[in-house]
This record gives sequence, structure tokens and C-alpha cells, in this order.
Amino acid sequence: MGLTLVRRLRLWLLLAVMSVGLCGWPVHAGAGEPGANAVPPKSPWSNLIIQAEALGLPTKFLRVIPPDFLTLEFEDLHAFAAEYHPQEHRMLLNLALSFNGAGGTLKPLAKMTHREVSTLFHEFLHAYMDYIGSQLDEKVLSPEVLRLRAFAEERQRCWYQVVTITPVVQRRGATEIRFLSEREAWEALNESWAVFVGWAIWSQLELGRASKQSRPAYANDQWLQRLRKADKDGDLIGYYEPEDQAERQVTRKRYLAPSHRLTPQELRVLLEVLFGASGGQAQRASLVMEQHRLAPKEAMPCRS
Repeated sequence: MGLTLVRRLRLWLLLAVMSVGLCGWPVHAGAGEPGANAVPPKSPWSNLIIQAEALGLPTKFLRVIPPDFLTLEFEDLHAFAAEYHPQEHRMLLNLALSFNGAGGTLKPLAKMTHREVSTLFHEFLHAYMDYIGSQLDEKVLSPEVLRLRAFAEERQRCWYQVVTITPVVQRRGATEIRFLSEREAWEALNESWAVFVGWAIWSQLELGRASKQSRPAYANDQWLQRLRKADKDGDLIGYYEPEDQAERQVTRKRYLAPSHRLTPQELRVLLEVLFGASGGQAQRASLVMEQHRLAPKEAMPCRS
């Protein structure tokens, strides 16, 4: 038996150690009363973005998430490396992602393995989708974020409402058609997109992209070759947790079939809105993927 270690702190507090390490304490400008004209240190969330930029990673979508939106927790997880709970805006990470494994603060990105960084970005995509989906006031969201939200809602209805799954993960050729609930379809979309974001980050780090190089990773031929292979191998697939209790006793997750993997249309929007790719760059990347995807005949057609 062992004690489960959980640390529940706001994200800005959890990242405070990194904030001090990167920016130091406030700097005072000139003489005067104590505290006058003090230059405040950058917020811990800003410092996380600085760390990501230092590694040459995309940060555009991270900047959309308010620093106080998330609650970050560490726990000695066994089944999964991380979990996100949208109802509570809560991110649960394995202790391995904490500094010295102590569960107090997030480990600096430069000290993480490539897989750990990709896991973190996978979860940040969930937080991003949670945030933009929970915003009732559209004025606080930019036009391109609203574009992505509208696109996600359409894909939920036309591509993820009726899906092909692999009941037995080891037998990817044996598939079944499933009609998903609204929640299941939204989760399948979220996981598919998060799998791609995590894969994109991992591939970029594996290729050793330096932050000072002029071209982003998604414009690099080696990255595009990896994308072609991942698409061909059916790696960019999502999953969902079935609502039916009897089915949940059989399996906690249902994985989409390779035929229901991320589409070129989705890739283009994600690269443009999340990563800041130009229309031409996103189009070039999407063209390395198989273009025609056969949806189940029961599914409604997608507009784009």
C-alpha cells in the first residue's frame, strides 16, 4: 500500500518556481519610495510560454488560455500519463511531470523527455477546447478562434457522431459502426485533435528543431514525411469513453478505426488556428495525407 500524493494548486502557483528561475525577483527602477515604478515579473503562465518558445514549440493556442482557468494536480497515476476533467477545468498529471517527482511544481520543459512534453501539450489542447467551448461571450474570442469552434461543432455532428471503431485494438481490420451521443462525439473529436497536437510536438522535438531556425516544423520536409507515414499507418486516431455502463465494464476506451483518423480538412484548420501556419503551409501539409475518407453511409455529409 502507498499514499497517493495529490497537490491541488492553481496553475500560476504551480509554475511559480519556474517564474522565479526565469525572471528573478521584481526589478526597481531608480530611487524613490519602496515599490515605486517596480517592474513586475512575468506571470508563471507567461514563463511557461517562454520556455516553449525557447524550444521552438508553437505557443499561439496557449496564449488564448487565461492563466487562472486551469487547476493542475499531480497524482501517482498508473493507467494513464494524464487526464483532463472539463467539468472542473482540472488537469491531472503523473508525478513524473513534476519537479523532482515531488508533486509540488511542474518540471521545466527543457528537463522533460520529448514524450512528456507531447503529453503536456496534448492536455493543453483539451484545456484550450474546454475554454473556448465554455465561453458564452463571443466578444472575448478572436474571429479565428470562433472559426475553429464553429468548425469543431460541425465536425462533431458530421464526422464524429457516426464513427467506425475497432472493438479489439489488436485487430485493427475488424471494425464496427457506432452511433455516438453528443458527449461521446465531442470527446472523440477532442481526443483526435489532442493526439495530433501531441504527435506534432513529439515529432518536432525528435527532429531537433532549433528555435532560431526560420521555417516552422510543419514546413519542414522531414516533418511532412513523418506526417505522411503517421497518416498511412493510422496513428492519428482518437477515442472516447462509452457512456453505457455495461460497455464500460468491458473497456474504458473505444478507439476509432484507422479509416476514421484525422482528416486533411481538420489538419489544415488546426495548423492555421493553433500553430499559426499560413494557408499555403497548411494546404501543403494536408496534401501529404490521403485525401478521400469514406464516412459511414449513416453519417451526415460535412460541408468542408
